[in-house]
Amino acid sequence: MTARKSGSRLETEIERCRSECQWDKIPELVRQLSAKLISNDDLGELLLGECKLQTYLKENPLKQGASPRGPRPKLVEVRKHLTAALDRGNLKADYLQEASLLMAKLCYVEGEYRDALGHYGKVSLDEMQLVGAPVYRLSMIAEAYATKGLCLEKVPAASPTSDREQEIITCYEKSGDIALLYLQEAEKALSAGIQNRSPKPGPTSQDIELGYFLETGLQRAHVIHFKNGNLTRGVGRFREILRAVESRTTQSLRMTIARQLAEILLRGMCEQSYWSPLEDPPTVSPLDDPTRQGHVLSKNYSLSRRPRVYSGENLFCPQENTEEALLLLLISESMANRDAVLSRIPEHNNDRIISLQSASVVYDLLTIALGRRGQYEMLSECLERAMKFAFEEFHLWYQLALSLMAAGKSARAVKVLKECIRLKPDEPTIPLLAVKLCVGPLHWLDEGESFAKMVIDMGEKAAEFRAKGYLAVGLVYSLKATDASLRSTQEEYQRKALGAFQRAQSLSPTDHLAAFYLALQLAVSRQIPEALGYVRQALQLQGDDVHSLHLLALLLSAQKHYHDALNIIEMALSEYPENFNLLYTKVKLESMCRGPEEALLTCKHMLQIWKSFYNLTNPSDSGRGSSLLDRAITDRRQLNAMTLPDFSDPETGSVHATSIAASRVEQALSEVASSLQSSAPKQGPLHPWMTLAQIWLHAAEVYISMSKPAEAAACTQEASNLFPTSHNVLYMRGQIAELRGNMDEAKRWYEEALSINPTHVKSMQRLGLILHQLQRYSLSEKVLRDAVQVNSTAHDVWNSLGEVLQAQGNTAAATECFITALELEASSPILPFTIIPRAL
Repeated sequence: MTARKSGSRLETEIERCRSECQWDKIPELVRQLSAKLISNDDLGELLLGECKLQTYLKENPLKQGASPRGPRPKLVEVRKHLTAALDRGNLKADYLQEASLLMAKLCYVEGEYRDALGHYGKVSLDEMQLVGAPVYRLSMIAEAYATKGLCLEKVPAASPTSDREQEIITCYEKSGDIALLYLQEAEKALSAGIQNRSPKPGPTSQDIELGYFLETGLQRAHVIHFKNGNLTRGVGRFREILRAVESRTTQSLRMTIARQLAEILLRGMCEQSYWSPLEDPPTVSPLDDPTRQGHVLSKNYSLSRRPRVYSGENLFCPQENTEEALLLLLISESMANRDAVLSRIPEHNNDRIISLQSASVVYDLLTIALGRRGQYEMLSECLERAMKFAFEEFHLWYQLALSLMAAGKSARAVKVLKECIRLKPDEPTIPLLAVKLCVGPLHWLDEGESFAKMVIDMGEKAAEFRAKGYLAVGLVYSLKATDASLRSTQEEYQRKALGAFQRAQSLSPTDHLAAFYLALQLAVSRQIPEALGYVRQALQLQGDDVHSLHLLALLLSAQKHYHDALNIIEMALSEYPENFNLLYTKVKLESMCRGPEEALLTCKHMLQIWKSFYNLTNPSDSGRGSSLLDRAITDRRQLNAMTLPDFSDPETGSVHATSIAASRVEQALSEVASSLQSSAPKQGPLHPWMTLAQIWLHAAEVYISMSKPAEAAACTQEASNLFPTSHNVLYMRGQIAELRGNMDEAKRWYEEALSINPTHVKSMQRLGLILHQLQRYSLSEKVLRDAVQVNSTAHDVWNSLGEVLQAQGNTAAATECFITALELEASSPILPFTIIPRAL
């Protein structure tokens, strides 16, 4: 009785060691087993053969695609043990099957593939029970199916048929399913064993190794499917593995499979060919090779016991390919972050490199998936999590910088680009990207100048980008000239800008941008004939460049060729019908050439474009705004609310530092004012709403030119509903008050506009004139001189200053102002040249 209990405990311990792959303990247990005479030596032979075979494979791991190994001295002992166990025939049926499986495995390792298949034919793998089988036997069966599949691939068939291919794939799929079941059961048993024993560290706490055969069973089936052009079945196999309840051993494999499936979904599957993971795959799919359509498409086997899968009522299931790919990549990213090897010690160098490469692939795929949908905000957040990998890794830093740029986080993007420059100091495109941000949304001109000079200082290393460096520094100087408050400073920066643009143009004579910006700078400096020559050169290089066409029109208007300018604008609009800067200029030119009614028609057209182009809703739309323009237009249509694009001030341009500051003040005050009103707040990005407001203000200006204050006031109210504290809105209210003859009210509106934007030249000029009418000459002169400091090319301000000086009896100074006004007016465009954006 005691011997039986002891034997039972011993067999249980043997089973546990086999399940947990603790082969070093098996010989001692076999010795105890033989000493107690509980069983014959055949079981001992089986166990010794198994442990020696597994130990050999652990010390000499097989590799994918390895050639036959042939007999090995250590394997001779394995064959001796297994042959003894099989030949005597004293083993129980289950152990006899195990011995045959081990012998077949040995034959494969030695390259005897036909012999291995012969052993599998004797065993009848499909009849081996999975229900109630010990954990270690699940592993043996899974390995047996994988080994059989490998042997079938190695042994050429008499005639290749789809049945043979189906048999191979079935072997691998069965192996993979049973392997998942084994790993789930082994982990459960391991956890239970640890809980039952005293909690002390030991080998039982280690993760189970997957091994060559189990890994082959899990990965080989989908490889064959994809090789055969059967994408549908390959995707289905991926999903089956991923739906199985996870174990620690399969985490790395799951991350690899999730990443591979995501790549297939992004690259090889469109929305029309997608099917949900919970649906049956289509029987005919455009994803598959048409010559093999229907071959090996669906499973033709069943198992008595399958691995557990995730199930429940509230599980998320993706409904389209990008959604599933993104889910897979986010799961892969979380696993990559969790398993990151960050140690810099030499021993961990290889692991760290592998960890980095794995994570980089995931983040590159995330970039593709999120970039397609324009989700740059989310992408930048994902890449920020990658920074734990990014020490001295240029690729991840650069990806983060680009995502921050695309997400509109310009200030942070510049900081990241500085790190990229440190990592690759000889790469000219990186500082050029930083300049692009500095001269564009940030208006950090000093920083932009330093980045541009980095490219110039590279010399010949920068190659063709050196011209871009001069172009960038020229833009910085041009913008600094616009910002400068002293005329001497403005002229100095304009001179530097012209020199930089001329250098860029000489280095890259075929670059239309160099010729265009040189023309624009000459135009701003009022060198109109020279500017015309270079803008024509830019158009010869790039005939459809919208900014060059716009500049040509403005230059023609500066020469008072208004009809020619209007023809150029209409030609440009035929190519760029939704460009609002062109449409603003068209309104001005039409008012002069064809009358205000035509200009109002264009304003209404702009509203229609705005509505179709932006899918936003005007919060102040009361139904009346859409009919304002219809009073002067016979074609009456209902216009709903809309939204707009351009951030720039159509009169002064958006690049001026003070106008940027003013726009931010306006935004903050408008948000406060909107919160105090009963109307719903604006939704969506800011600059579309600013464009809408500008359209209404242009319409108001046309109505003022028609001496219709009521209609102008209604249009201004529409703009005010969007931005109640905009200096442009307040200025327009002052214009309307002047039209009605209420000078005190007009003065108040202009003063309020200047309190928001102290450098708004138009408000300063009108305020100066009102003060002149009120005979407050000294204050009027002060305001107008300040306006001249802000914009020394505003001819109407010079003219008003001359009138004030003349009223004060300063005839000589007044005459000089009038002459300056006449000279400037002779070269004054219909709208300032700075309406054209200056950006790299």
